[in-house]
Amino acid sequence: MLKKVVGFLLFPILLLVASAWKSPGRNSSKLTQEQWVDSVMSSLSEEQKIGQLFMVAAYSNKDQKHINEIEELVRKYNIGGLIFFQGGPGRQVNLTNHYQSIAKVPLMIGMDAEWGLGMRLDSTLFFPKQMTLGAIQDDSLIFKMGAEIARECRRIGVHINFAPVVDINCNPNNPVIGMRSFGESKELVAAKGIAYMNGMQAYKVLANAKHFPGHGDTETDSHVGLPVINHTKDRLDEIELYPFKKLIEAGVMSMMVGHMHIPALDNTPNIATTLSKNVVTDLLRGDLGYQGLIFTDALNMKGVSSFYKPGEVDLMALLAGNDVLLYSENVPNAIKKIQKAIKDNEISAEEVHSRVRKILRAKYWLGLNEYQPIELKNLHSDLNNSKARSIQTELYQKALTVVNNQESRIPIRILDTTTFASVSIGKGLENEFQRMLSNYAPFTHFAIEDKNAEEAVYTKVLEQLRKYEVVVVGVHNTNLFNSKTYGITENTKRFIARLNEQGITTIVSVFGNPYSLKYFIDSPNLICAYEDNEITNRLVPQLVFGGISASGKLPVSVHANMPVGHGLLTDNTLHRLRYSFPENEGMDGKTLLRIDSIVEKSIADKAMPGCQVLVAKNGAVVFSKNYGYLTYDKQQPVTSSTVYDIASISKVAGTLQAVMFLQERGLIKLDKKISYYLPELKGTNKDDLIIRDVLTHQAGLIPFLPHWKKTVDTSGYMKAYYSTTKDTLYTREVVPGVYCIKSIEDTLWAWTVESDLLKKPKRAKKHDYVYSDLGFYIMKRVVERILNQPLDEFMQQNFYDPLGLATLTYKPLEKYSVDKIAPTEDDKYFRMTLIRGTVHDQGAAMLGGCAGHAGLFSNANDLAVIMQMNLQYGYYGGLRYFLPETIPYFAKKQFEKNRRGLGWDKPEPSGNGPTSNYASPNTFGHTGFTGTAAWVDPDQNLVYIFLSNRVHPDASNNKLIRASVRTVIQDVIYQSILNYKE
Repeated sequence: MLKKVVGFLLFPILLLVASAWKSPGRNSSKLTQEQWVDSVMSSLSEEQKIGQLFMVAAYSNKDQKHINEIEELVRKYNIGGLIFFQGGPGRQVNLTNHYQSIAKVPLMIGMDAEWGLGMRLDSTLFFPKQMTLGAIQDDSLIFKMGAEIARECRRIGVHINFAPVVDINCNPNNPVIGMRSFGESKELVAAKGIAYMNGMQAYKVLANAKHFPGHGDTETDSHVGLPVINHTKDRLDEIELYPFKKLIEAGVMSMMVGHMHIPALDNTPNIATTLSKNVVTDLLRGDLGYQGLIFTDALNMKGVSSFYKPGEVDLMALLAGNDVLLYSENVPNAIKKIQKAIKDNEISAEEVHSRVRKILRAKYWLGLNEYQPIELKNLHSDLNNSKARSIQTELYQKALTVVNNQESRIPIRILDTTTFASVSIGKGLENEFQRMLSNYAPFTHFAIEDKNAEEAVYTKVLEQLRKYEVVVVGVHNTNLFNSKTYGITENTKRFIARLNEQGITTIVSVFGNPYSLKYFIDSPNLICAYEDNEITNRLVPQLVFGGISASGKLPVSVHANMPVGHGLLTDNTLHRLRYSFPENEGMDGKTLLRIDSIVEKSIADKAMPGCQVLVAKNGAVVFSKNYGYLTYDKQQPVTSSTVYDIASISKVAGTLQAVMFLQERGLIKLDKKISYYLPELKGTNKDDLIIRDVLTHQAGLIPFLPHWKKTVDTSGYMKAYYSTTKDTLYTREVVPGVYCIKSIEDTLWAWTVESDLLKKPKRAKKHDYVYSDLGFYIMKRVVERILNQPLDEFMQQNFYDPLGLATLTYKPLEKYSVDKIAPTEDDKYFRMTLIRGTVHDQGAAMLGGCAGHAGLFSNANDLAVIMQMNLQYGYYGGLRYFLPETIPYFAKKQFEKNRRGLGWDKPEPSGNGPTSNYASPNTFGHTGFTGTAAWVDPDQNLVYIFLSNRVHPDASNNKLIRASVRTVIQDVIYQSILNYKE
């Protein structure tokens, strides 16, 4: 038996007040809801009252003929509303303002925007489809989405969103619901439907539960035919009606009746539920006690239009008990038929008026009694702000579902001894999925763009993959339909099956319908991403490498081993960088956008040709942008993979990491003399230098030594030092085609040892703070002496490879193409060429590219990783690189009159230092001569990276420094924290 549910009393008589209006429907001052409704009703003719029952289809991408037709319906027939379909937000706003201006009673504007405005309008956001939402375990996120969709709807003048779909998709072959349903569990569908509903209605947008009494177990699309459901009343009451009853209890303000034929409820031949009095009046209004607005599904759909003519179908829908006639195809004819039905006593005028009054009460609740035109200014930015995007991304992230995870291979932990490859099936090379994978480890990427390619194409890729240890596969460009095998080709299935058999660790991610997982049940490591878009393509690599964790559960049953509710949690302790939005981490995204204008002005002023800016907060990259070009001729734009010479940041990202490594193992004592570790300094003016003083730049060392000047004369390079041919004697590449003698390091060391010291101030125990490169020449020597290993090899083995850093390296030309590297100076005094791929610093170049003070290259992401590891006090990716106390000790200010930490630079306590004055005293990092900066603020859990080649083409260009561009940007970062509001 169908159970009667206490209905939600919709549209109570509110004691709200409205401002004065000059025309009927927008009338006199301070009316209650019922007073306003009465005033409108009294102003309308019988025909105009009937017109309020109609909501017709409108488009913002059609011609003037369509606009004229809508105008006539508004002016002449006083229709109650419009449902907008395809178009654009600006055009729709203009049309809405126009139509509202000619309406006697303000129009109720609707949209079928189940997954946001992006379902219908260009240049707007889309949110996850409901089956994707069904995987999410936290329903508060669904509420947030509903609230955001409501905000966007109201921003463009939309009052009702025809969502949520609360059909239970218990039939995998359903051709029309599928991904539009939250899933196959009635409890899940009800809970998520209520969350979505509450989010919208809390922000004054009517929710609409559809498609009553349940469209989930059909195999016919009601757009093209009339589905038949042969369930019993008991089954319908137990399953299909369950979510609708729960939403009625929770206060859903409108309902849509679908086009289905259900003999158990009405056995009249070919009668759709929409047109059935048994269903709409007796069941929905009577048994379930529903008092809210009842909409028909679109009356142009074949489920009804195949059997009844326009006008006739409208009358039948009204007689069945519906309030709003949606997508009427012939309003004038329908009004005539309704008027005749009243005259013939098929329906009373009082009954029609009662439904009009319900519609008017809804309009009052929506604020249409005091309608104001929609503002066009800032429309695009309002609809596409970073807070909305953060909600969008968070939803997709929380839906990600790990279905299989053999031996907990997801997330991948070990990076340095593993070779990685990726394969994208259905997409071309270097797509967003592959670019994000490369943020975590060095990858070789493959693609089978045409998924219908012959088996030979798949086999060729399979053979190339044999030499890799881990292969991450993305299955893209799928479809929603079981009848079309969800777009998964036989060759794709065979390829993945053969790959699994090769003994390679294979991780397969399906960017599509969860039902399609049935083709990959034997994949030992399997991820369902549900949808294929830029967001999911960026999220899955983060899951694979532990930047984010998986918590999603399958909303439908796929296989006996993959039932509804199945989903494996993954490790969330690796603390690798993830990629998020400012609002998710307590920052204001709009404030951060000021960085754009700062950088663009700097580029226009030729302070630099381009740059990368990255901001990470709480372990999440919230801002990462590339600006400008590698050179001023604008031939090659800066991309995320562009690599920069990071200059003196090498001191802290290279040498200092090794020093900290040795110190915490007791292999270096900071208060010992350097001569203890380098006996050749005994008896020299550097005999008494203390390591702590060297690291804080107060050992009395002169700022720099132009060693290169001793190796050239008026004719150019001295043959004693250089050769144009690389051989066993001349091994160190200064620039391509010029090689320095192997023994040059000893020569430079001798010149360094012989260098003068600065004079110590009178009666001072220590030298003043004077920044010097020489200290890190010395510290590299100490490190290599103790380790008995070159610095670059040690750093690669112990830091860069385990951290998965593909670009952070010395001597980059040995590892990747010169095309990836931003050029520095057009050197007209030493190397006589454009410097690109070899280190800018002359002394480091003479050493072959690896020095204690310079030599490292990186992109912003890889530099952010090592800085994040330092921010996390030595922990990253599940590995501990330093004891927790080591980095705070080195990052601490050491002396009262010296801002420096041990190796690390610090804010100037009095201000006007290398950092923003907002930076906390615990901030540490470094800047680089080439126009770079890397800063960490533990108090704000913040990483800031700025990379440029401001020295191109001339190192004397100091516009970037004079304008304090790096610091001004850092100011904006802190302001975004201060400006953040929940």
